Amino acid sequence: MEYKKLSNGVMVPMLGFGTWKIPSDIAEDVVADAIEVGYRHIDTAALYENEEAVGRGIRRSGVKREELFVVTKLNHADHGYQNTKDAFETSLRKLGLDYVDLYLIHWPKPLNVESWRAIEEIYLSKKARAIGVSNFHIHHLEELIQQGQIVPMVNQVEFHPYLTQVQLREYMKIHYIAFSSWSPLQRGKIFEIVELQEIAKKYQKTVAQIVIRYNIQCGHIVLPKTITKSRMEENFNVFNFNLNQEDMDSIHALNKQTRVGSDPDTVYAKK
Repeated sequence: MEYKKLSNGVMVPMLGFGTWKIPSDIAEDVVADAIEVGYRHIDTAALYENEEAVGRGIRRSGVKREELFVVTKLNHADHGYQNTKDAFETSLRKLGLDYVDLYLIHWPKPLNVESWRAIEEIYLSKKARAIGVSNFHIHHLEELIQQGQIVPMVNQVEFHPYLTQVQLREYMKIHYIAFSSWSPLQRGKIFEIVELQEIAKKYQKTVAQIVIRYNIQCGHIVLPKTITKSRMEENFNVFNFNLNQEDMDSIHALNKQTRVGSDPDTVYAKK
């Protein structure tokens, strides 16, 4: 496993396991399988409605709590100072944990600053080892940096070969904000990209392994999702090769500024 050091010194396994759209009736089994495969970074959110099942999977794994990195997120419906504090305690209770390793604002809203003030206090109370945001554009980050006391340690955003977020990545690098990639496999669309198929053939790897390795070599935390144990194993098998610079550049060049998810500026801005 390779690790990313956050601005506060916390070490994050760069390959995590995403649980978006994994129903609560199977999430316990899926998370237990992922941990058995070797994943130590588990990403969930209040919005996913599977925190309780994720917590059961963590406990069932038998792996010591301190060996795991657990992430959850503030639901867009719970913004605001007191709402955020209450929502965090609800997430802790559902997960069955005393603390989380990373707590994020899931989507930006006009109440970002009030929510962030509560999250800063959660961090100072040591109930979250690190704090950050998700789906924040540069202007959202600027607002928090200007008005908050603590710079977000992570920004988890959509990233894949057709959306490489060049300006955002540069901005985050300047401010020591770690980049975390969701939907790295582009909801399956990467498998249709001929250039990636050719690179995969060259390295005798799968297209998914190439894209996950690409993320890690970019310095990103990366969160592929699957419910199939064999795919979990395949996605985890990315630490025994490196892409050369020519192939990294070829993947960079695929960028089309095309999203498979929602635009953070519009999805929950007025809701």
